[in-house]
Amino acid sequence: MNATFKKRLKKACLLLSLPFIVLFTFRMLYGYNATRYDVLEGSGDDFFSSITDLRKNYASEKMYKGNYQAHSGSESAQGTGGNQKYEKTASVRAKSSQFEKDVAVVNATTRRFSAVIQYEQNLGNNGNRESHLLIGVNPAAFDSFYQAVQHIGRITARKVTKVDKTNEYRQLNAKRTTLENTLASLNELKSKGGAIGDYITLHDKILEIQSQLQGLGVELGNFNTENEFCTVRFSLYEGAERATVSIWARLRTSLEWTIQYYCLLMVALASMAGLAFVVLVIAEKLKLVEKIRE
Repeated sequence: MNATFKKRLKKACLLLSLPFIVLFTFRMLYGYNATRYDVLEGSGDDFFSSITDLRKNYASEKMYKGNYQAHSGSESAQGTGGNQKYEKTASVRAKSSQFEKDVAVVNATTRRFSAVIQYEQNLGNNGNRESHLLIGVNPAAFDSFYQAVQHIGRITARKVTKVDKTNEYRQLNAKRTTLENTLASLNELKSKGGAIGDYITLHDKILEIQSQLQGLGVELGNFNTENEFCTVRFSLYEGAERATVSIWARLRTSLEWTIQYYCLLMVALASMAGLAFVVLVIAEKLKLVEKIRE
């Protein structure tokens, strides 16, 4: 009888300690994972994703020989000269506990690489400030600049994207050629005279095409060799650095959390067991009453 009681006691202790061990292990793992993965403070999304009128920067590089030969006819006609036109963008987000100092470092790094700040917005009050910069960088210095800004603050996100724009450049050139030919034809018709109503309609059409050509000129100007840039989008958020947590502090925190929630779990289970017992007692009483009535 004594041996049976001890065996049941051990089994009960094991069953009761199992939830405690599971909760403690879960809290320890959660604590490590929560500090391993950085979550960007401030805006959860990229700040620049909501802005649609940002400057577009393009660059060019020589195509491989095979690609150049395959497109040499169309390229020579449209002035690409065997170059690939592309848009290259780096997005870097960082957090800083020395906000003003790191903003000054960003500006100094921009000047050192002869880059250009094409967009700037500063937000927030002291302790919760943000600085967002769109920087145009010479394609030859892009990789070096991208590495340099990653030493500013604590990096929380980074990404580089390169998109080929050669076909878009060709289409713009083809569209410009078509509009220029159309404009020449309309000017020729204008010189022949005619009814005043037709003349006014023709004049309006000429103005419309000239306006389209001006817009195309601006778009194509971004592709010109002298305007070549790659883009770096740099966002700096102010905030204190995360302190390193010792193993003893993790153990203490996990133990405190486990004891708290283990007690709550036991109270909940005891309440459920008590409620179930009351329901069973009531059910038994009802059955007894029914038997007496019968």
